[in-house]
Amino acid sequence: MSQTMPQSHYDCPCMEKCPLHHAMLLIGGKWKLLIIRNLRVRPWRFNELRRDLEGISQKVLTDSLRQMEDDGLVFRHDYGENPPRVEYGLTELGRQMMPIMDSLADFGAYYKTVVS
Repeated sequence: MSQTMPQSHYDCPCMEKCPLHHAMLLIGGKWKLLIIRNLRVRPWRFNELRRDLEGISQKVLTDSLRQMEDDGLVFRHDYGENPPRVEYGLTELGRQMMPIMDSLADFGAYYKTVVS
């Protein structure tokens, strides 16, 4: 009896049950962790984030914020003013990630001492 091996780990049926895979879908990619890093301090306006996250395009920032809003990690507050004023911040669910962010920051600091 031969079994067909998955082409990659993304094709593996167990991936849909894997909690790490699910977490990476929420915060993976180049920019989401950096956006969360900023939002952990206070709510930010869109253009503030774009200026602070050097190299991020308007489209990628918009898409990332929308995805994280859809996932319940980020809230969007529209003040209904003209000119428009909108702020983004972390929801309570998003704040649950702070220990993870702290651990990643600790590891990053440790790693820099080990490799330099």
